[in-house]
Amino acid sequence: MSNAMIYVGIAVGVIAMAGAIAYGTANQQNYVQEGAVLSQAAEQGLLPKTGGLGADLNKEQWHADPYADEAAKVRAEWEKNNGQ
Repeated sequence: MSNAMIYVGIAVGVIAMAGAIAYGTANQQNYVQEGAVLSQAAEQGLLPKTGGLGADLNKEQWHADPYADEAAKVRAEWEKNNGQ
């Protein structure tokens, strides 16, 4: 009998979590304004949705390194001083 109670508790917990996730997803969709415009990051960096639970991770393809030139100078200086 105690094993059955554990299984019932787990099932109730899973159902409650699924309901909370479904409610949260539907609630978020209600708050998107009609005049909303996608940012540059959303236009360029989003991966296609492959799962049923939501969007995949964003690969940040729009991000440019602001220190790339300085890093190249430092690396060239280091390589020159260390004989590589």
